Amino acid sequence: MKIRSAILRSSGVTKPYAESKPIHIEEIELDAPQEGEVLIQIKAASLCHSDLSVINGSRPRPLPMALGHEAAGIVKEVGPGVMNFKQGDKVICVFVPSCGHCVPCAEGRPALCEPGAKANGDGTLIGGGVRLHAGTEKIGHHVGVSAFSEYAVVSQNSLVKVEEELPFEKLALFGCAVITGVGAVVNTAKVQLGKTVAVVGLGGIGLSALLGAIAAGAREVIAIDINEKKLQQAKELGATAVFNSKDADVVAQVKAYTNGGVDYAFETAGVVPAMEVAYAITKRGGTTTTTGLPHPEHQFSFPYVTLTAEEKTLKGSYIGSCVPLRDIPHYLHMMKTGKLPVDQLLSNIITLDEINEGFDLLATGDNSRIIIKMD
Repeated sequence: MKIRSAILRSSGVTKPYAESKPIHIEEIELDAPQEGEVLIQIKAASLCHSDLSVINGSRPRPLPMALGHEAAGIVKEVGPGVMNFKQGDKVICVFVPSCGHCVPCAEGRPALCEPGAKANGDGTLIGGGVRLHAGTEKIGHHVGVSAFSEYAVVSQNSLVKVEEELPFEKLALFGCAVITGVGAVVNTAKVQLGKTVAVVGLGGIGLSALLGAIAAGAREVIAIDINEKKLQQAKELGATAVFNSKDADVVAQVKAYTNGGVDYAFETAGVVPAMEVAYAITKRGGTTTTTGLPHPEHQFSFPYVTLTAEEKTLKGSYIGSCVPLRDIPHYLHMMKTGKLPVDQLLSNIITLDEINEGFDLLATGDNSRIIIKMD
């Protein structure tokens, strides 16, 4: 079938993207779903910094590629062997497909699925195939989803069925921002009731982590960013204190406020200076967790002795260490009952044709989650 899709053909293009237009809306061919695959109509898709990282070249991917990974839609057709989905199902896309059989999957850690990671790096579906073409030219799948498109063929292992009667623009948030941010708090770091938390970097993932820490019962939830608008938003969402990391003495400020540092620090910006702040404000015996995905060549260093002498813990969290089939319904229920108001992160709704302008908005740092509403 013919579809309209947002295609990136070269990365590292100069901003503003509204003028350089690195993303082209093209009419391309989408093949029918094969064994274990599902055709979905994309109803809403979020712009995420992981997409921006592919555009600016800090997250290299094989090009050309159809971008987008945080989305929700409706099942239109199922391929052979698909048992758990049917036409008309509402689904949320997950950007790490899980095979269910590799060592991490068998250990209950589907976020680390090895075939899924390879497929995402290669720009294919988890079965190794490509269903997108422009004539004879193959178009890569962005992390198995390619959500900035009218329709997508994805693995059944990249989908979670949902029953809630919620707008698609809210459902889309749960495919990346919510499960990554909240999951980092409750799954990876396992924040305990009454502890102190700091979040460095207040994008969609960082603000989701902040809300997750509040829901987990943290006594202090401190927000840190270079953007005053984001700090104000964090206050409105329930942060107990905010600090601007442009301040040269921000580490000293946080340590003074917390009497030595926080129990848990989360770095969600994906840049080395943010990671340095997060580690420095973690108290003796505390845990620093990062969800950031910086350029592969970027290095983070810290005083080696502190791991032992201060019994610090340093952790990475990919897709919030989530089990999507378990966690997404749980987080959706928490939002519906007011315990996790992640729907407040919605900042802008745009059309597919406005996608370059949308990424300019995202790059300013002023917006939490910009949603493409397909219809």
